[in-house]
Amino acid sequence: MVSAAYSYLGSSTLDDGLTLQTSGGPAAHPRFFTGFLTDPGAAATGLLAVAEVARTRYFRPLPPASLDPVVTAGSDRLRFESFSGCCGVYARMDVLPTGLDGDIVAHGTTNVDVNLPLQRALTRVGRADPMHVAVGPDDLTVTTFDGELVERKVPLPSRWLRGFAEAQVLTARFDPRAEIGVAEARILLNRLPATDKSVLWAVPAGRSLRFTSRPTPGAVCLPGAGRLAALKPFLRYATRLAVYGPAVAAGSGPVASTWELSMPSLRLSLTLSPEPYRGFSGEGAVLDSLASDEAADDADLVSALLSWDPTIDVDALAGASGLDARRVRDALTQLGTSGRVGYDVAEAGYFHRTLPYSADVVEKMNPRLAGARALVAAGAVTPGPEVSVVLSGTETYHVRDATSCTCPWWAKHRGDRGPCKHALAVRMVLAGETADQDAVEATA
Repeated sequence: MVSAAYSYLGSSTLDDGLTLQTSGGPAAHPRFFTGFLTDPGAAATGLLAVAEVARTRYFRPLPPASLDPVVTAGSDRLRFESFSGCCGVYARMDVLPTGLDGDIVAHGTTNVDVNLPLQRALTRVGRADPMHVAVGPDDLTVTTFDGELVERKVPLPSRWLRGFAEAQVLTARFDPRAEIGVAEARILLNRLPATDKSVLWAVPAGRSLRFTSRPTPGAVCLPGAGRLAALKPFLRYATRLAVYGPAVAAGSGPVASTWELSMPSLRLSLTLSPEPYRGFSGEGAVLDSLASDEAADDADLVSALLSWDPTIDVDALAGASGLDARRVRDALTQLGTSGRVGYDVAEAGYFHRTLPYSADVVEKMNPRLAGARALVAAGAVTPGPEVSVVLSGTETYHVRDATSCTCPWWAKHRGDRGPCKHALAVRMVLAGETADQDAVEATA
């Protein structure tokens, strides 16, 4: 577990409006929102869905895990996020500008505890019922017609930090694939078996979607249909269902996807890992971005330039930092390893969280990266034009085209969960040779 420490100036208050205390942001100990949510019933249902995901282990169910979603205030919206106990489902509710009756006067991120008594109270919040909320340094207080409930904050799981980073990298590759009305969405979601763990593919079919067992161009992967169950209660508020995913072709393997219900003031989305037994925290999508020598330094620079706009403008950051867009994205990935950057598929842009960041923690949370750096430092890599040789312990592995490897990791995953440490080490060495050659040519 990782315990993220926050400091606050004082308690949250509820006077004429809702005032949340936060840690971080552009001012010392700011209050980041004052006002009411314009759709309390929908917001309560969405928060319940985020909490439901946090307490559920979809693969090999066990007792409930963390119930502590993360809440972030940007310049004009609130975001509530969580991962499932198995880290295979990422849930987020975005309260959009039209959902806020008030002003966000500062920005930041904190934890929101949603335990069983509060969940019961939220289930009774109607469309027009008042729901008062106060977030302090160590607790969440919610007042409904049932009375006042105080819930305590719990530590943030380290897997969530890794999951934030992996989900950001994967979803940044998504495009909109389909959009259907809520009537069709209700039929579609209610037909899905609650315990289904098979991998299906959704393709547009008239005004709805149909499912097949094989991928085709334009299809969206649905790995474990039962993992969409948390969306169903929100159907009574939503106006549409949008689906996002990466490009696929015939013969493609399972991939992640995002399923999003929305209304004018709120969006509720679930992002599913490529297979029910796979958690985002082990996908390895971040490793290439983290492997470059300049990634940590670039992350420090980009971190200082991050703004609290609804989305992060990569081109603007590139101009302000003097880095190219690729290095900016790698820096955002580096920051994402501590949860500081997320990705919004609906707006095709990155967004900012305030969470503690330490470059040293990055390698601790990515053992393959640490292992690759150790191999490079030990001189264990002998690069070749096509096949490189890596001495790891008492074993010798051969890496072809800096991708495939003769190690057990590659044999098991075939690149579906990122590179093995041997391939990553080869890429580091080859990148270093290229950089050295460029430097020689520049001084010639």
